Amino acid sequence: MSAQADAVVHGHEHHGPPVANRSSNLDATTLGMFLFIASEAMLFGSFFTAYFFIRVVNPEATIISPETWSAWPPVPFEFPVFVAGVNTVILVTSSFTMHWAVQSIKRGNRRGLQAGLVLTILMGLAFLLTQAIEYAHVGFNTGDGAFASAFFGLTGLHGAHVFVGLTLLTIAAVRAFRGHFTPEHYHGVEIPGIYWHFVDVMWVVVYATMYLL
Repeated sequence: MSAQADAVVHGHEHHGPPVANRSSNLDATTLGMFLFIASEAMLFGSFFTAYFFIRVVNPEATIISPETWSAWPPVPFEFPVFVAGVNTVILVTSSFTMHWAVQSIKRGNRRGLQAGLVLTILMGLAFLLTQAIEYAHVGFNTGDGAFASAFFGLTGLHGAHVFVGLTLLTIAAVRAFRGHFTPEHYHGVEIPGIYWHFVDVMWVVVYATMYLL
């Protein structure tokens, strides 16, 4: 029986457009987050396009000598690969603690939820702090050519997403300590968790593309 017919049977006639159909497999808020992530992926894609264009043109390298045409980063710049690698380990680990938090509340384990969120937030803060230290000691700034602009633009864009993710997780953590989540109602922590996993995966792509290739 449709929702409109059911309303009539119970003496409450439905006015206005019919109630929209909802999929039983995917919650509307979860679908909305996935669509938002798709748009964010396209945003990162535009930055990656600019970055690879700069690498192909690479005017800074051709100024030095023909032998440096394939050098990346261009001379005399250097990437702190080790520090960025440690940061990658921190952020990837935070995905596991985030997963632990979500699975804990699904099983009714509120302590596990709280611990998982706190650990995830701490590792996210450690990531941002390490990136700030890297910026301070990297040896160049945004005004040092197209290469530097691409580096700070791409890593800075990701850092901004980490900050947004931390804000969402902090809100979820406050709600978790107030007992707002249950095994039946946990979307308030699952949705930020999906976003956080996206941020982690995107950093792995940034690290592999910019620091290793």
